[in-house]
Amino acid sequence: MMIYPTMELQNGRCVTLEKGRLDEPQIWHVDPVETARSFAAAGAEWMHITDFNAIEGDFSNEELIAEIIRAVGIPVQLGGGMRTREHVEHWIDRGAGRIVIGTLAARDPQLVQELAKHHPDQIVLAVDVYQGQVMTDGWRQAGAISPEDFIAAFDSAPLAGILVTDIDSDMADVEAQLGLISGLAEQARAPVIASGVVRGSDDISRLKYISNISGALVGRALFRKTLTVEEALAVARPEPEPVAEFQ
Repeated sequence: MMIYPTMELQNGRCVTLEKGRLDEPQIWHVDPVETARSFAAAGAEWMHITDFNAIEGDFSNEELIAEIIRAVGIPVQLGGGMRTREHVEHWIDRGAGRIVIGTLAARDPQLVQELAKHHPDQIVLAVDVYQGQVMTDGWRQAGAISPEDFIAAFDSAPLAGILVTDIDSDMADVEAQLGLISGLAEQARAPVIASGVVRGSDDISRLKYISNISGALVGRALFRKTLTVEEALAVARPEPEPVAEFQ
């Protein structure tokens, strides 16, 4: 299972949010570029960035993100405010390894299917769920579609993955989150990446045995120091297969 050390950016700073509230960020006083480099140095093969400013149509973090992409030495999965074909392709051209798309997929699924075909293995579908509905516009707008139907609409698209976040039980009820994510992973054709579930190594242990879970975002636990990148990677590695002894 792939571990994606995760950085959420707002106004050039690393932050974390409670239940997606953009107006109440917890600010971490660290250098984003050096923090990203530390993820790679610890052995991560990918990292994830969410640009909270871009969700609001503010692209002031762009040069910082471009610097991280250049400096980190591992592929970057980038999400936040990807509302047009031009913006998605702009970031692919700037070196992002994958682009996470949610709101645009709900508004124009045909366009996102086309993007996935033109950029195979580079488009990730974001499925943000609150009380059984897919949310858009930075978790503020409820769509009239279930996550199951939303995922099914992209069955034929060559997606790199499906990023599932259960907003309703965000960081509070891991059992409910695992239930939702495992159910969607069972249905999905593309591999599922779990978001918002990992508080410590035990959560990774549980996730890695759920069918079709290919990875997990790990952010807040790293900043709160309840987990290190090295620990997360060690737990996520496959268990060695038992070998029968010959008598």
